[in-house]
Amino acid sequence: MIPVTEARRRIVTALPLMPAETVAMSAASGRVLAEDAAARRTQPPFDVSAMDGWACRQADLGTIPARLKPVGHAAAGGRHDGTVGPGQCVRIFTGAPLPDGADAIVIQEDADLAGDMLTVREAPKPGQWIRKAGLDFTEGQVLLQAGRRLSPADVALAAAMNIPWLQVRRKPRIAVLATGDELARPGEPIGPNQIVSSNNIGLAALIEANGGCAIDLGIARDTEADLRAKAAAAAGCDLLLTLGGASVGEHDLIHKILGGGGAGIDFWNIAMRPGKPLMFGRADLGHGISIPLLGLPGNPVSALVCGHNFVVPALNGMLGLDWEIRFEMAVSGEALSENDRREDYLRATLVRHDDGRMVATAFGRQDSSMLRRLSDADCLIVRPPQASALPAGAPVPILRLR
Repeated sequence: MIPVTEARRRIVTALPLMPAETVAMSAASGRVLAEDAAARRTQPPFDVSAMDGWACRQADLGTIPARLKPVGHAAAGGRHDGTVGPGQCVRIFTGAPLPDGADAIVIQEDADLAGDMLTVREAPKPGQWIRKAGLDFTEGQVLLQAGRRLSPADVALAAAMNIPWLQVRRKPRIAVLATGDELARPGEPIGPNQIVSSNNIGLAALIEANGGCAIDLGIARDTEADLRAKAAAAAGCDLLLTLGGASVGEHDLIHKILGGGGAGIDFWNIAMRPGKPLMFGRADLGHGISIPLLGLPGNPVSALVCGHNFVVPALNGMLGLDWEIRFEMAVSGEALSENDRREDYLRATLVRHDDGRMVATAFGRQDSSMLRRLSDADCLIVRPPQASALPAGAPVPILRLR
């Protein structure tokens, strides 16, 4: 068995970096930039009013109250084409360009219009209520760098930069193939000795949530012919993710059929609980086609814990993101027993106490078939191999699930 960190490193470094593709701004949220994005416009492109009020000259506001004569009107999307001279002002609204000659904005609450004269009761500070050209950014400035996962705010910024299209990393195409005669799809007729297939659904959701494109290949029955036929549909994908069939039983066919009897396998079995029977290598799809293969355990909890530990880092690596897992620290809500040679991941709740401590409390039973406990868990407590027993309140590393 190899350590978890070594397994993760081998998986990520063996997978390709996704090529760039061009997407419209409307489809860019959540995608990863493949190249720097520079502003194609200065924002704002000219001095604008930040408030509704009156544009005038600061020099005319030395004595308050001041009396000014309105000579024009400027709304957002338009402007006053003349020049504001001594003793003059222009009615202006938020977002409108500052007229030539004006260098001050008197907000409407601080002035009164009577007939054809404006009385200013309070003068602004120099530059107050004016957004100078380039306040936000200037043309040519790189504001979004390659390797950034775009948030909705990033997309809004790119739009303001006058960029209609962006170069992003193509979403990794991950084929998901469940295996086993014991499985039935949700909602389908279930035989007397079958269970509902759930881990393929959960892994597909995890892939989609982390920037990948999940392609469901269905359920392969425990025959060589069906496994080969279902796996062949993964051609053109970037990774084949199999669920179940990676252990050592006579019905566990992944190693034998797709892994070429071991010839295409990099490693098989890792020092981890849950998730020991994990396999990585290349899958032979026939006709000279092979793609990377990651075989996860069939137990639902094992599969999803491995998903967080290996599939998510793999996706990050393929998208050009930092793929290392950085654990947070909490304190244990109860005593923990000593650990054996496998790295252990305990489903746990996470609560912030009044003193500010984050307290992680492991569930009493950690059976790898119990999905309800994983759904209830806020985090996984990570127990290193050969870890000593710990009292309640001891610091523990955690992997957040939400």
